[in-house]
Amino acid sequence: MRPRRSIRLPDYDYARPGVYFVTICTQERRLFFDEPEVKEAAEDCWQRIAEHHQDVRLDAWVVMSNHVHGLLVIGTSGRGVQLNAPTNREPATRHSAISPRAGTLAVIVRTYKAAVTTRCQRAGYSEFSWQRNYYEHIVRDEDDLFRIRQYIEDNPLEWDSDEYNPARIAVRV
Repeated sequence: MRPRRSIRLPDYDYARPGVYFVTICTQERRLFFDEPEVKEAAEDCWQRIAEHHQDVRLDAWVVMSNHVHGLLVIGTSGRGVQLNAPTNREPATRHSAISPRAGTLAVIVRTYKAAVTTRCQRAGYSEFSWQRNYYEHIVRDEDDLFRIRQYIEDNPLEWDSDEYNPARIAVRV
């Protein structure tokens, strides 16, 4: 079995203050969120992220038929948000590289995915599952933040041509 390759920046501290854009997809991009109860679970759990993770607040977000887009702001305790975040720091130790730390983007996303999955399974949607991993982008400046907010706002209107829409994928084949 091949070792999994991380898509994260190798030495970046994903707990550092900043704005992070994430996209989380359902397994095989199945349209689970077309089911109202499943979509409600995803929306409710997203709205509760800040209640469960200290020093995190939500910015723009949307739950689509088979994925979630959202901006998470980490490090909101009066310091403001650092944009144009640097991507270098001291190398991680072996244990810090493999151990999840509270307040990191990975732990926030993992906790969210687990909460939605648990709630869906308890509601009888036993087939619900997420795609492994997630897409992330560190927001670097105000222009980047504006562009991503606009993308999130426009995403429902652009669903017919969205890269995550299985109907669009089927038409291309």
